[in-house]
Amino acid sequence: MDVLVSTDELAAKLGTDDLRVFDCTVFLRPTDGGGYRIESGAEAFAAGNIPGSGFIDQAAELSDPDSALRFTALEPAGLAEAFARRGIGAGTRVVLYDRAFNMWATRVWWLLQSIGFDDAAVLDGGWKAWTGEGRPTSTGAGPEHEPVTLIAEPRSGLVVGRSEVEAATGDEAVCLVNALSPAVHAGTDTGYGRPGHIPSSKNVYAVHLVDPETHRYRPLDELRSMFEGAGVGGDRIITWCGGGIAATSDAFTLSRLGHENIGVYDGSLSEWQAAGLPLDI
Repeated sequence: MDVLVSTDELAAKLGTDDLRVFDCTVFLRPTDGGGYRIESGAEAFAAGNIPGSGFIDQAAELSDPDSALRFTALEPAGLAEAFARRGIGAGTRVVLYDRAFNMWATRVWWLLQSIGFDDAAVLDGGWKAWTGEGRPTSTGAGPEHEPVTLIAEPRSGLVVGRSEVEAATGDEAVCLVNALSPAVHAGTDTGYGRPGHIPSSKNVYAVHLVDPETHRYRPLDELRSMFEGAGVGGDRIITWCGGGIAATSDAFTLSRLGHENIGVYDGSLSEWQAAGLPLDI
């Protein structure tokens, strides 16, 4: 199973005993005072989902409840335990999808990668592509898989903290990549607070990685041109965004393009802003 699967491929695999399919959607709803509030995708999932799939609540299941940030990843053992409770372990294959631009699915894919679980893939185009093709859907809570055992085998460098990013701003050997919009990067959109981007960062907007109509990823040659055109490259790449979500779509794509030494800044701009660290415009 490739890391990116088509709707045809998933349809052919549905119902196999070792397959686990999960909707990973979170909705970020704008608030009157600026910023966003988190809304679980559970209600939307219950109203319509891919047959045989379940729902992973990222905020409730995979994020540290003691963190001041919204989506700080659990430490590796905690992540392994959370996934194991959902039936993810040795001998299972996982396909992840969402209702946005694949970035919630890639977030879960990246977390699985970070603890050494490789048998996971993202559904290309997610719910948008599946329903756009008129494929079967179901309603309700979805299946409950028996808990299994999953031992975390953490991979160093996939989930990055603030100190490494601070060091990277002065290190020409490390390429920082902002997955937020060009307007945020340029400082004309101040939805995250102070204007601007983490110094030395390049900008490849995660939303632009996919076709706006189907939400499928663009062809690899186009994606390669996007990153190379933005000056992204080098031995070490760290992606970031507002809270470590969109950054995983950039990281997922860079991995598909053959880059190996990639990290995602988990706290991203939310943590950087809160720490009062410098931004460039």
